Amino acid sequence: MSFSLVPGFAQRYPKSDDPDFEGALPRPRPADPAAVSPGSNQASPLIETCCTTLDQALAAQSRGTGRIELCTDLSVGGLTPSRDLIREVAATLTIPVNVLVRPATRDNSAGGNASQSHATLGTVRGRGPSEAWEGSSEARRFGRHYQSASRVAEMGFSESDFVYDKEALEQMLDDIAYCKTVGVSGIVVGALTTEGAIDLPAMRRLMAAAAPLPVTFHRAFDVCTEDPFIALDKIIALGCARLLSSGQAPTAWEGRALLTLLVRRAGSRLIVMPGCGVLPENIKAIAGATCAREIHGTRIP
Repeated sequence: MSFSLVPGFAQRYPKSDDPDFEGALPRPRPADPAAVSPGSNQASPLIETCCTTLDQALAAQSRGTGRIELCTDLSVGGLTPSRDLIREVAATLTIPVNVLVRPATRDNSAGGNASQSHATLGTVRGRGPSEAWEGSSEARRFGRHYQSASRVAEMGFSESDFVYDKEALEQMLDDIAYCKTVGVSGIVVGALTTEGAIDLPAMRRLMAAAAPLPVTFHRAFDVCTEDPFIALDKIIALGCARLLSSGQAPTAWEGRALLTLLVRRAGSRLIVMPGCGVLPENIKAIAGATCAREIHGTRIP
């Protein structure tokens, strides 16, 4: 069973490598106009393409994408693009451009060593993950670091990558203010507490700064330690327009069971947008399984 930060979560929402997965997977409702299956005549989902350059954005627009998410440094999960790039893309494209607002910090910058430090925590004070170590008070104290290490290995990032101090938050607010001056269509953002819960005070400030632009809560959701439905309800209550998620799995296809449940719970209150590992060859299957109205990817359309 795959690792999960929420006790009992993997048992309630199995992933695709579990023996009982197919029986647990909710089926799309045929009457849902957003349900898409290969060869069907039902409405196709809007495609949002993640781009890091103007050329990529123009190419995606020419291929028929419905919206761009603009960012940089995908190797660390995406960071705020330069202001010159934001201005140029917003001025050039004719389709909506949403901008990721996530500042470079010591932990998420290209030179950061957060993932490395997470991965080596098992050898703190020269001790490995033996039974004696796992049962010790030392292990309990470092328990959350082990969880973070597991998330980094599974997802490529952990909840600590979305915890922002006062300086980082002020930078995000400033970046949002700039984005609004150059005519972007929306803001993509997410913030967690040190315990891995949705950071409501930070998010309220970010939402207020972004208004009236729509806000997408990004994949910080996928490493949130709260029950995913509680977290979803908080994101809806904040007023976010959409949630980008892989269903708390390494890829959207693996997380399709949870994504289906999130889509149904959100209803018309918020758009749940599957993303990560979405390819031309699996996009119809993901849309059909989840009934998602929008899909996010870097290599589609």
